Amino acid sequence: MTALRNVVPRLEERWALRLEIEEFHVAYAQAIDAGEITRWPDFFTDDALYRVTGRDNADRGLPLGLLYCDGKKMMRDRVQATLRTTTFEPRFLRHYISNLSIDEVRAEGAIKARANYLVVQTLMEEKTELFQAGHYQDTFVRRDGRLLLRERHCVYDSLTIPNALIYPI
Repeated sequence: MTALRNVVPRLEERWALRLEIEEFHVAYAQAIDAGEITRWPDFFTDDALYRVTGRDNADRGLPLGLLYCDGKKMMRDRVQATLRTTTFEPRFLRHYISNLSIDEVRAEGAIKARANYLVVQTLMEEKTELFQAGHYQDTFVRRDGRLLLRERHCVYDSLTIPNALIYPI
């Protein structure tokens, strides 16, 4: 486990925090995989930042990528565009999130964490394929007793992805 900076919780607190973040990932993936993308913005703070960036850009400090949402309002706009105006072939997604590491717990309560992700996609009349692999760079905060994302940077590993990015990663 990467050394925690600023605030070093006791072992029991670290395990509890890790479990809480893992449960967050489970709920996040289940909502998207079930096609319930209207719930997606609810995993974020109002002022959250959500980015999906290729590794080549992320490694060079270039923030732009496939998707950029600055705030929950932009995320809701993205959801509405997906539901009402975008036409695409029906698909099923499965998110696999693993190798969670908590990098930092700050005195004010922000939690920096990373996790690997793998998303597979099945189009209705095609075989299942690897859609995207990468890692999350997250900043969590606690609001009203629950964890929310203040920032999620999805960094995918390949230069290209097999299809258009429709649903959140």
